[in-house]
Amino acid sequence: MRRALINVDYTYDFVAEDGKLTCGVPGQAIEGKIVSLTKEFIEAGDFVTFGIDAHEEGDKLHPESALFPAHNIVGTRGMELYGTLNELYEKHKDDENVFYFEKTRYSAFAGTNLELKLRERNIKEVHLVGVCTDICILHTAVDAYNKGFHIVVHKDGVASFNQIGHEWALEHFKNTLGAEVV
Repeated sequence: MRRALINVDYTYDFVAEDGKLTCGVPGQAIEGKIVSLTKEFIEAGDFVTFGIDAHEEGDKLHPESALFPAHNIVGTRGMELYGTLNELYEKHKDDENVFYFEKTRYSAFAGTNLELKLRERNIKEVHLVGVCTDICILHTAVDAYNKGFHIVVHKDGVASFNQIGHEWALEHFKNTLGAEVV
């Protein structure tokens, strides 16, 4: 079965100590797992995606503007992949099986061509890593479920700034979406 790794929002603003909407230590603690999984998928010739939140400066009409501080502003450091994941991406960004795309909603599927890219490659199984477990990972998983993909969530590759939400989402993936949580 062909598989894909979907890296969601593992950026400076979501992970760095001084990021605009940071998970802080929990987000930083998963860097090694995300990087090693990304390397593993690249070396195996699997499809690796980077679905990255992108917002316009001063966009008051975006629904998140009422919920969260401005973050992942296009053209700022906040949107850069965090830490050594950025170095790995830079090394492989021109590989045919590496796909970077911007998203403007929680789900990596909403308003993007991710599903098309997966279907073109006959991918049936998606592996999820990144942040935030109970927001963007959750919404991406729900959309993947509704689109008929088998879902694998790497529990040591996801984090949130809300530990209760993180734990709830991990259970929801298993009990409601039939995902494997490994």
